[in-house]
Amino acid sequence: MVLSPTTVLSRRLLVTSLGTLLTLAAAGQTPSQTQSSGSSSSSEQPAPTQSTSTSRVARIAQPEAGGSAITLETSEPLFDIAVGLNACGYDTDLAASNPVRLEIRQEVNDALTGSAPARDSRDALCAYIRQHTLNDAGLNLAQYVSLALYVTPNPELTPSVPETDLPPDSTQVVNILPLLRTFSETVHLHALWIEHRPQYEALVTQIHDPLTRMILDTNIYLGLPVSSYDGRRFLVLLEPMLAPSATNARIYSNDSIVVTSPIASSAANGKATVRMDQIRHTYLHYEVEPLVYARAASMDRLLPLLKPVQIEDSPLDFAHRSDIVALLTECLIKAVEARTMDVGIPKPVKPNAVKTRTDMEHYDAEMVVYDRQAEGTRRKLVERNVRQGWVLVDYFYDRLGIMEKDNVSLKEYIGEMVYGMDVDRQRHHEEQITFFPPGSRDLLDGHDVVRRVPQQPVGLRLAELKMMQGDTATAHELAEKALADPTGDHPRAHYLLARLDLMDRQPDEAISHFSEALKTSKDPRTLAWSHIYLGRLYDIQSNRPKALDEYKAALSTRDSLPDTKTAAEVGLKQPFALPQREAMRNGTTGKPADKDDKDDAPFDPSGKAEKEAYKPPVPPVTPHP
Repeated sequence: MVLSPTTVLSRRLLVTSLGTLLTLAAAGQTPSQTQSSGSSSSSEQPAPTQSTSTSRVARIAQPEAGGSAITLETSEPLFDIAVGLNACGYDTDLAASNPVRLEIRQEVNDALTGSAPARDSRDALCAYIRQHTLNDAGLNLAQYVSLALYVTPNPELTPSVPETDLPPDSTQVVNILPLLRTFSETVHLHALWIEHRPQYEALVTQIHDPLTRMILDTNIYLGLPVSSYDGRRFLVLLEPMLAPSATNARIYSNDSIVVTSPIASSAANGKATVRMDQIRHTYLHYEVEPLVYARAASMDRLLPLLKPVQIEDSPLDFAHRSDIVALLTECLIKAVEARTMDVGIPKPVKPNAVKTRTDMEHYDAEMVVYDRQAEGTRRKLVERNVRQGWVLVDYFYDRLGIMEKDNVSLKEYIGEMVYGMDVDRQRHHEEQITFFPPGSRDLLDGHDVVRRVPQQPVGLRLAELKMMQGDTATAHELAEKALADPTGDHPRAHYLLARLDLMDRQPDEAISHFSEALKTSKDPRTLAWSHIYLGRLYDIQSNRPKALDEYKAALSTRDSLPDTKTAAEVGLKQPFALPQREAMRNGTTGKPADKDDKDDAPFDPSGKAEKEAYKPPVPPVTPHP
């Protein structure tokens, strides 16, 4: 994808190694054209507009393989929309904004004063914005930010993807684009963009190093490497025409994006700053979520922890009250933030040269006082988070302390944190919590700054959702469609069909589909659980030797999650037997079977038996498998 100066003013590689800070300066350069973080360059002449792309977040520059997955950028379509909002009464945080915002507003006002067509275009634009104003100021701005990420640069200003692929919130305001094009032409927005590029570039330079330090410090604490681009990206978009208090974060598929605005500097050095805490919160989602969701299929044992937060006056939003993985992720992130917060207390400085024993004793005594005060401050934050509804924060806060002492990475320790949790004890603890009332002042910092763009499930993901909802016919149809597609995910389709066969009481067909999944799949978890399913089926058929072979094969796969190991080891110790209720369904107990009661719970790797005892209001879609 060609980078155009009219599209991305500045695209900075934030991190490639702990020892190097790289800057990919002005748009139009390739990753090999790097400079030191203190300098940058950009052409003052506009380049030809890039062609429309159909990729996700299509307008934003795509990193090259091996490059940095973390970038700092600016965007002309975002600038155009932000200027339009400002011209129509968007005055939030003007006093706290960088001076360039007032400069651009004044130049737009001058253009409007001298042109009747410009005023007419402004009035039409503002009428549209008024008609589409939402009560929630954050959501109102978010719909335009979402749209800007999928718009081609000036002068086109058209969607860069089919309308069906736009974020749902942006489709509500997509018809603003013809009005924005007319407004842009009459007030010469592209010329303003070019004129103020040096100021934008200077702001990017000022934000670059503090942002890089935050990324490095966070990864050092988590014990995680700062990886190169592997299909996932973390982007920070800087737009001074927006309010500094309105940091807007969202996750689109594999992209985590933060839109932020610099705060007017009051420091002596005059450097701009941003809401780094909110950017860091989004970055923690970027780093922590893959570790949690890798274990999502085995977290049903934690579902009882949702019940205490589902009371009528729960302070949590519905998404976190109904999805244990989302709740656990946010609680873990808040625990990390509490562990690493700036407690606002000066830390004692260790003497460079200790001349006497008294000097060291004095330093040690100061450190004891500091540690006690710092811990008290952190614990107050943890307590507030818990009362806000983030009921697992104190648990993870304590476990992170153990992680620090053992000097292990979060990736190494997260399995023990999750699977070592005593669910009954933790649920009892949650039931004793006195939550803050919904809407209270104590909740102002209790929300999740990250907004998720809901994606309509399609294909096999939709098939899995239908299977969970009990619509086996539709799930079967979608899985067969994936098999018929030469480019479809055939191993996953076979695995899904095998589970549907179990729900339909067709063990022979299930064995066939599991066997096909084993022939073609490269996913360790699919392989492991196909073997375990087959082992259980062979046990039911009294073919113990073949069952033992399958359990052993499951242990030899690369799926290292505890539930896999436990299930395979149990299968080796004793033959799998259907529960009594399953025997009743099969008519072997003399009692009638319920033909409509379809599920594969006796075989299911996710522990559906526990799930049946307690279900959230809307069952979350569990990532495959």
